[in-house]
Amino acid sequence: MKIVIPGGSGLIGTLLANSFCESGDEVVVLSRRPRSEKWKSVEWDGKTLSDWKHEIDGADVVINLAGRSVNCRYNKRNRHVIMNSRVDSTRVIGEAIQQAQSPTKVWLQSSTATIYSHRYDAANDEATGILGGEEINVPETWRFSIDVAKNWEQTANEVEVPDTRKVFMRTAVVMHPGPNSAFNILHGMIRRGLGGKNGHGRQYVSWIHGHDFVQAVRFLIDHPLEGPVNIAAPHPLPNQEFMQHFREAVGVKLGLPATKWMLELAAIFLRTETELILKSRRVVPGKLQNAGFQFQYPEWKIAVRNLVQHVG
Repeated sequence: MKIVIPGGSGLIGTLLANSFCESGDEVVVLSRRPRSEKWKSVEWDGKTLSDWKHEIDGADVVINLAGRSVNCRYNKRNRHVIMNSRVDSTRVIGEAIQQAQSPTKVWLQSSTATIYSHRYDAANDEATGILGGEEINVPETWRFSIDVAKNWEQTANEVEVPDTRKVFMRTAVVMHPGPNSAFNILHGMIRRGLGGKNGHGRQYVSWIHGHDFVQAVRFLIDHPLEGPVNIAAPHPLPNQEFMQHFREAVGVKLGLPATKWMLELAAIFLRTETELILKSRRVVPGKLQNAGFQFQYPEWKIAVRNLVQHVG
């Protein structure tokens, strides 16, 4: 197969590119800063249709991961860049597929599990999950993230590509060791004695092991699923329990808890937002499980033990 991965130069894109290359597939990564890898890397700006479109023509699969990192403060400028980088790249990929003489068979479009509401009472699957944006007394920045996700999906949904199957990957936090990854950041906090519960600790954490994420993507390519698909492990768990299993895997008995105000203050100094830690993401993979996908790491206690063994 020929796999084109726009925005594939980060951790997740590298995981996918490595996996497909090892299988003997042809991989092309579209990047603003192409670099030499064991796969082909082609320059694009994420918004303008140019020579890179020839890579899309005849490709079996396009996996769009493009978008400015959300690990920043949601000020006016950053909001503009975050939203536009996702909408523009999605729009122009759609145009490339539309103009192709041999349209892409499968378009896997990034989305995010944060599109669902902040809740504790029940899990969100694709059929019965509640989309966020209307919750009472949640930070306005959380609503922005939901608006981004909705616009991301809507842009792809509006593109008419009758010969291409579209999937919106509502992905939870991908746990895999790597520079500046969520896993490495949390691992470092635990090693420094800061691995206690965050806030009240009752908020749910949705996650997926990097291995299972790659296998889920492969499953989506091979099976006729369409529309929104939750890519998350089947057992989200409260933050307090999540951090306890993490500490046990690292071999640290105690961790100082961080109150909400402490996290908010730290986020200002670190120039990020607390949403990733404080929002209750209780997301489950209904479509994947109903279609027969098998998780190798369905439970966090098992997954984190494996991940800790691979920390560099």
